[in-house]
Amino acid sequence: QVQLVESGGGLVQPGGSLRLSCAASGITFSIYAMKWYRQAPGKQRELVALITPGGSTNYADSVKGRFTISRDNAKNTVYLEMNSLKPEDTALYYCNGAFITTNYWGQGTQVTVSS
Repeated sequence: QVQLVESGGGLVQPGGSLRLSCAASGITFSIYAMKWYRQAPGKQRELVALITPGGSTNYADSVKGRFTISRDNAKNTVYLEMNSLKPEDTALYYCNGAFITTNYWGQGTQVTVSS
């Protein structure tokens, strides 16, 4: 059974930081591209960051320089370090694992940036 379990969300003030984690099980984690998406109320889900099996990364323009995606294949875990958070970063953040045409999703973790 495949599971992707996100954690680390919460309420943070503008300018603050959070670190999201996504623990995967039931897949050969090292061969999967891992991605973080987010969806704000009334908006479409958007790709925030991705990391390839080889460790290459890519980011949405809105988070470049503030967010960092990383992976630990020994722990089957992908991380999203989020700094200088803004109210517009408020969303439900989802972890995704992709290999060719196979996609798995986590249930999401809520991030709220508010004073």
